[in-house]
Amino acid sequence: MAGKTARTALAMLLLALSACGRLIPDTLPPSPVGPRPYYPTPYPQPPAPGPSVYVAPGTGVIDQAIDSGTLGRVQRATRTLAQCEAELEAARVTFSPTPDRVNSETCGLTAAGVLGPDMGTVARMAPSDVTMTCALAAAVSVWRRQSVEPAARELLGSDVVQIDHMGVYACRPVNNQAGNRPSAHSRAAALDFSGVRLRDGRRITVAADWNAGGPEAAFLRRIRDDACRVFGTTLSPDYNALHHDHLHLEAESGRLCR
Repeated sequence: MAGKTARTALAMLLLALSACGRLIPDTLPPSPVGPRPYYPTPYPQPPAPGPSVYVAPGTGVIDQAIDSGTLGRVQRATRTLAQCEAELEAARVTFSPTPDRVNSETCGLTAAGVLGPDMGTVARMAPSDVTMTCALAAAVSVWRRQSVEPAARELLGSDVVQIDHMGVYACRPVNNQAGNRPSAHSRAAALDFSGVRLRDGRRITVAADWNAGGPEAAFLRRIRDDACRVFGTTLSPDYNALHHDHLHLEAESGRLCR
C-alpha cells in the first residue's frame, strides 16, 4: 500500500513540473529576416586627430627677438608643414594651405598657402592674401614683428600700417633672364619688398630712400641687416642695379646677404 501511495505522489509531482514547464517557450523566436537594421549612435564620433605638433601661444619662433641664431630657429621651425603651420597658428598669423601643384618642369608649389593678416600686428601686406611657401610666411612674420615694426617706431617715430611688395610667385628664371637657373619665385619662396606706409601718412620706399640719407635710409638698412639673420638670402640695392627698388627676401637654404 505504501509503495502504491509513493508511486502516486511521484506521478502527481511529475505532472505538476511538466505543467510549469509549459510556461517557458520551447525555442527562442526566430531571428528577423533580412539585414540587421542600423541604429545611429547617440553621440557623434570624435574627429580625426589633427597634427601632433603643438606650439603654445607666445612661445614660437615668430615671437622671439632676432639674434644670431634666428635663421637656424626659423629653418628648424619650418622643417615640416605641420610644424610650420603650428608656429603660425601660435602667433595668430592667418595661413591657408593650398594643394601642391606643378605648373611646369621648373615651376610649382610645395608646402605653400595663402598668407593672410597677422592678427598680432597692425601692419598689413599690400597686395594682400599672398601665395607663398609656409617657410616664407613664417620668415616674413618674424621679420615684420621683430624688425620692420619696431625699427619704424624707433627710427621714424610712427607705426607701420602697410608693407608694400612686388610679389612672390612667378614662373621665371633668376633676374628674369633666359638661361639662368629657376628663381626662388618659381617656387613661391621669395618676396620682393618695396617699402612701407606709416600711420602718419609717410611712405618709405627702397627706390626713393635707400641712398637718400636720414632716418628713412637708416630704417631701410636696419631692416635689411635684420633680414640677413632671418632669411637664407637677402639682396638689396647694394647687390646690383636689378635690385635698386626692392629687397629680395628668400626663405631657402642658400646663404647670401648683400
